[in-house]
Amino acid sequence: MRVRLGLLINFHILTGLNDSTKVKKNKVALEVVGAQKSFGQVEVLKGIDLEILAGERVGLMGPSGSGKSTLLNCICGIEPLDKGLIKVAGLDLTGLKQGELEKLRRENMGYVFQSFHLLPTLSAFENVEFAAQLVGITKDERIKRVTDLFEQVGLSHRMDHLPNALSGGERQRVAIARALVHQPGLVLADEPTGSLDTESGSQVLELLKSLSSNLQVALLLVTHDHESTRICDRVITMKDGSLIAE
Repeated sequence: MRVRLGLLINFHILTGLNDSTKVKKNKVALEVVGAQKSFGQVEVLKGIDLEILAGERVGLMGPSGSGKSTLLNCICGIEPLDKGLIKVAGLDLTGLKQGELEKLRRENMGYVFQSFHLLPTLSAFENVEFAAQLVGITKDERIKRVTDLFEQVGLSHRMDHLPNALSGGERQRVAIARALVHQPGLVLADEPTGSLDTESGSQVLELLKSLSSNLQVALLLVTHDHESTRICDRVITMKDGSLIAE
């Protein structure tokens, strides 16, 4: 999951279209209804129902092989459902063409990964600004948004540094700024503290919590760490392709 979505993020950063049209955010940031997905004879998703509201933080837990990664791939439109529907920003992914899916991902979703996926030849500021540029945000507005976000993530003094000059916690905070610069309605965070020490991980979680609340961005946090779910409004568990607890 992390490899596929990480490559997808960098692909969109490098090849994204400069289209400024943005889908209006709705109160319901993510709606999944009766989602079913099989690979061959193996049922991976067995009728998943899930709704996340704007500003709501939901934790998703479950053992390896439970279907978490497949669910995220389907939410991103990487894998099509066999049955059911997924709506992001009010748009049903089922009826969208590939270019429309890419546009929806680029403009209405943000991503935070365990491995950061920053472009190594760009400064921290440029990594975030480039993501904003690809959705058609004007230069003055880009500079304002990026500068404001670096202040919010506590890295105003590190904006000009390349990623290899930053600590793991700092790189993850840059990644969070990049995920939010285009003001998405939904952020998918896949093990965002998995590569961090305890203190840095705690800081990243608190940052996700405060920014989600302040900006009213829905957050789906995938984690194996029960401690990470303390920032969530509710926690759901997957097992064998089904939601078994909430």
